Amino acid sequence: MKPNQLVRKLAAVAVLCSLSAAAQAAEAPVKATKPKPVDTTIQGEEKAVLTQAPFVPPPIKRTHATKVVVSLEVIEATKRLADGVEYVFWTFGGDVPGSFIRVREGDLVEFHLLNHPTSKMPHNIDLHAVTGPGGGAASSFTAPGHKSQFSFKAINPGLYVYHCATAPVPMHVANGMYGLILVEPKEGLAPVDREYYVMQGEFYTAGRFGEAGLQAFDQRKAEDERPGYVVFNGAVGSLVGDKAIKAKVGEKVRLFVGNGGPNLISSFHVIGEIFDKVYQEGGVKANQEQVQTTLVPAGGSAIVEFGVEVPGTYILVDHSLFRAFNKGAIGMLKVEGPENLLVYSGKEVDAVYLGSQAEGGSETGRKIIELEAARTAAIQADEKISGLTKDIQIARGKQVFMQTCFVCHQTEGQGIPAQIPPLAKSDYLMSDKDRSIRAVLQGLSGEIEVNGKKYNGTMIPLNTLSDHEVANVLTYVRNSFGNSGDAINPDEVKRIRSTLPKPVANQFE
Repeated sequence: MKPNQLVRKLAAVAVLCSLSAAAQAAEAPVKATKPKPVDTTIQGEEKAVLTQAPFVPPPIKRTHATKVVVSLEVIEATKRLADGVEYVFWTFGGDVPGSFIRVREGDLVEFHLLNHPTSKMPHNIDLHAVTGPGGGAASSFTAPGHKSQFSFKAINPGLYVYHCATAPVPMHVANGMYGLILVEPKEGLAPVDREYYVMQGEFYTAGRFGEAGLQAFDQRKAEDERPGYVVFNGAVGSLVGDKAIKAKVGEKVRLFVGNGGPNLISSFHVIGEIFDKVYQEGGVKANQEQVQTTLVPAGGSAIVEFGVEVPGTYILVDHSLFRAFNKGAIGMLKVEGPENLLVYSGKEVDAVYLGSQAEGGSETGRKIIELEAARTAAIQADEKISGLTKDIQIARGKQVFMQTCFVCHQTEGQGIPAQIPPLAKSDYLMSDKDRSIRAVLQGLSGEIEVNGKKYNGTMIPLNTLSDHEVANVLTYVRNSFGNSGDAINPDEVKRIRSTLPKPVANQFE
């Protein structure tokens, strides 16, 4: 059975169950209910402040328990999973992860769950902070176009996951139905300068990572625990570039980290930082200090705190590294402020390999889509128009450069003094096109002269790149960093490759 057929069938079954239950309830005699007891510890009422990741509602300042009204809408929406890739997400509050909820220990939470009329599936909510059947799931089963209400006492402080628990539960969670609720202890949490919300989850798509178009859920991959995507905050690139979280030197940062799963354990790590305190599994007591990487189980959470002493970009990853570099589990914390040379000298190369999630990667992907759309429109108007081809090559080449080349050659092509020659305004690069192609395919060793300076190092061959990728990246560098040249055609790369010894032949074409 195809995934879309499975979803339709499950939706039909769930709706029939809902209608049957409603009909039975209508036929059942109305029973007198006991008056609801009054909780004398509750003072007043307020509407919960809900935020979307990576933001967190402000700390609670009041010193008494109150009634907190939470209204959360379920929306099934087609949204971006990666550049050029869309997915039908099932969401709490319109985004993945769901809205962050913040209450205080002892509060009475009146919970309203609304299922948008356009939804195709019934949904409910299981909050791990709830003491009661199903964590609220038994009281919140809600058909499309309906709303449900139940209340619970926030007895236990901690950081808790919530998720949909409507059958089939794994599918609902795999489609993005999870979030975090923080029950602050009565005495509050220690003050910090910045708080952020980061939640990992995996997506099981019919297509491979990066395959363009609207992707369907793949039940078999989900059962086999083979996600195409493992991401922070619902999409590739959701915490990079201009979407990165921020701090200043000298500040203390607290991250509320969750893992929606539905299958994988997260090995959460911030490259270049050490967690001063870790509240494992969402508890409110720091049970470990000076931690490099902490495990966050599926359906679980952790709170990490650390100070930032040195400016720069710090990389958030799942340290199961293929998930980070090949499936999307990468984010950024950008720290501004004065240098602290006593802590970090800064004389080493300040670069980390980020794959396709490097700064600018997300913007580059959008640029490619825009250029390709513009080219299509131009061709429809005049079949002879092809002037956008070079621009597309440059945009695609930038992606290859940021994946493969920028660690050594640096983001502005400046290279590393006395070690790696510059690409910027490079006479060596621009004077011989065939030589530049050969250098990418074969690598380089021995002494060369670039812009009047001698370099004697080794460049590894990049013969696993396709002819198109080699042509694109060389077109990019030949038209960037002060260079200006013509485009390189994949056929030119193919010609050069055919003259090289067999060991460097491309195995992927």
